Amino acid sequence: MNEAIELHRAALELRPSGHPDRYSSHNLLAFLLVDRYDRFGVVADLDEAIILGRAALELCPPGHSDHSTHLHNLGCYLEERFQKLTQMHDLDEAIELHRAALELHPPGHPHRLSSLFWLGLCFSNKYDHQGAIAELDETIMLSRASLELRPPGSHDRGVSLHSLAGYLQERFQKLATICDLEEAIELHRAALELHPPGHPHHSSSLHSLALCLSDRYDHQGAVADLDEAIIGRAALELRPAGHSCRLLSLQLLARCFSNKYDHRGSVADLDEAIMLGHAELELCPPEHPSRDISLYNLGRRVWKRFQKLAAVCDLEEAIKWHRAALEIRPLGHPHRLSSLQSLACCFSFKYDDQGAVADLDEAITLGRAALELCPPGHPDHGIQLHNLGCYLQERFQKLAAMHYLDEAIELHRAALKLHSHGHPHRSSSLHSLSLCLSDRYDHQGAVADLDEAIVLSRAALELRPPGHPNRGISLYNLGRRLWKRFRKLAAMRDLEEAIGLHRTALELHPPGHPNRSSSLHSLSLCLSDKYDHQGVVAHLEEAIILRRAELELCPEGHPNRDISLHNLGRCIWQRLQKLATMCDLEEAIDLHRAALELRPLGNPHRLSSLCPLALCFSKKYDCKGMVADLDEAITFSRAALKLCPLGHPKRDLSLSNLTCNLWTRYQ
Repeated sequence: MNEAIELHRAALELRPSGHPDRYSSHNLLAFLLVDRYDRFGVVADLDEAIILGRAALELCPPGHSDHSTHLHNLGCYLEERFQKLTQMHDLDEAIELHRAALELHPPGHPHRLSSLFWLGLCFSNKYDHQGAIAELDETIMLSRASLELRPPGSHDRGVSLHSLAGYLQERFQKLATICDLEEAIELHRAALELHPPGHPHHSSSLHSLALCLSDRYDHQGAVADLDEAIIGRAALELRPAGHSCRLLSLQLLARCFSNKYDHRGSVADLDEAIMLGHAELELCPPEHPSRDISLYNLGRRVWKRFQKLAAVCDLEEAIKWHRAALEIRPLGHPHRLSSLQSLACCFSFKYDDQGAVADLDEAITLGRAALELCPPGHPDHGIQLHNLGCYLQERFQKLAAMHYLDEAIELHRAALKLHSHGHPHRSSSLHSLSLCLSDRYDHQGAVADLDEAIVLSRAALELRPPGHPNRGISLYNLGRRLWKRFRKLAAMRDLEEAIGLHRTALELHPPGHPNRSSSLHSLSLCLSDKYDHQGVVAHLEEAIILRRAELELCPEGHPNRDISLHNLGRCIWQRLQKLATMCDLEEAIDLHRAALELRPLGNPHRLSSLCPLALCFSKKYDCKGMVADLDEAITFSRAALKLCPLGHPKRDLSLSNLTCNLWTRYQ
């Protein structure tokens, strides 16, 4: 090739200006230089080819039989240099040259198809770099014209079908016009028929059709599209290790299996997506432009598996991948926000799972960084306010430092202002703000906070009508806050409403539901309070039934079993006080003993088991007169007093109970 170039240089020197074949030498030498550039990538060859192409064009002015050919050639050289150097003036000039060539290639001209193709390619490149939809529209118009020149039976009809479909899919991704995607799918189907197994373009047609079907699933949610998109597996099989397009197939197939898991919940699909994600990451070594996306997607899919199976190793792995993605998404990177948000979420869940405050601190730090990237006016400002507010509320619940809760309230108020009526996140903002205000009431006792929490909870419930997946939790929360206000103000209407809400919530939390135990607990608490105020035994009987059901959901080894035993024991004691049935006394003792065994020295609830046991044995002595029961009551009273040092709020009660029991034994 080098020798051929030198020979053509020499020939050109022998063909000075005015020589009839000079433009031919320009043309041939330019062609060889472009060929060498294509092989070795030396831009100087391409630059020289462009100079020669311009000289050839000057020698073939308008009217010359080869004018259009040299317009076309120079346009191609400039487009190629644009691909290398991305200088827009090269592309703009290439477009003008190809336009001029096309005008000289009217319908019926043998070179019209080539001009349509190259002009379409230039407009496509311009769209890719500038994003102006007019350029994409022009590309599509030119591609349609190219396809018309390749009727059924034409050798390259499949290529034209494939190209036009690709441009229509791009326009769909820009404008979300479903008719573009529908047409792209039909064109890709037609191209696939022309590219059967064994055809060199078979894998490209399979992949492109699968990509369009996956996009249509994302847009319309038809699972049939998702199932058909798995044909991408066939494309992957045709792209073995080392194939230049293998990464694209792995990315698409992983996306399809991840979506399939989201739709059907089969862990096998998620496992497949994760396996493909690992293979995808192997093809994206450090410095690869898609490495951050592969790390992020793999982190998201492993995170989904953690949410499904609660395997801590998955959570740790998700954190690893999200950390790695964040490291290569520095300030200014368009996807940094996604990494901050996902990593913060992982650390928040890790805190929920393991209780290490350092993880919660990490979530807060990341949440603050995410909020900084979403200043007022940013479309995600509201969601970042909400997320950070939730993390701060969790830290308050752990450390009871009011400044965390106050900041969380301010953040949730700001988020709520941005989530006005009709906003999809309004119910979440109402819920979270009401939760924070309820917590502040618990710590400071200001009824105004509780009243506002109730107003917000009602508003959240209105946005969660029957059938809404979060209606049960809204019913439960409003019921809890009304019950708290009843405890404060003793307004029976609050208690009655709370009972009605908890009954409805319980219906939405059938056996097997994770929130059933909470609903049983809260409804029984309300009914027990109603008994205390009205003395109707039926309310207490129902509370006991509910407490028994709650205890069944807390078998041996359950972290809340001691609380359920205690609560049932308390209700049985209340019935004993009313009906004086000895079997109730024996059951209350058994329940409180069982709770005490689960509350060893150091347990914060041990005192609340010792005091009821002392009362029960004192009552048993009163009923049967057995000194052993009185001794038992004294033993429990002494143990209770040891847990009530000077300054303890229950020390006076413990002293009084022990004194009474000792006096009784003395007598």
